[in-house]
Amino acid sequence: MLSRTKGGIGEFEWDTGNLDKSYLKHGISPKEAEEIFVNEGSLVLPDLKHSQKEDRFIIVGQNFVGVYIFAVINNRVRIISARKMHRKEVKKYVQVKKNSQI
Repeated sequence: MLSRTKGGIGEFEWDTGNLDKSYLKHGISPKEAEEIFVNEGSLVLPDLKHSQKEDRFIIVGQNFVGVYIFAVINNRVRIISARKMHRKEVKKYVQVKKNSQI
């Protein structure tokens, strides 16, 4: 499954541990992580490796100032982790986005 976000997300669910973890560990604020959901160029992929207990997804995209962000989410739009994409991930994201007709 590969899809693009279309915006319109109502409310994000954060728990305190994950809220602080993404900022302290990766320097990504909650606002920056949430911005990739309203960017129509963001891509959503299944996260098969971490979906044993619940369905999880990876969302990759850019925030409003162009920072490439990688986030792990679940069906309730609970952001589990958010960080800047690594160089190789950015390259792959740009390539997939360019070649995708979604």
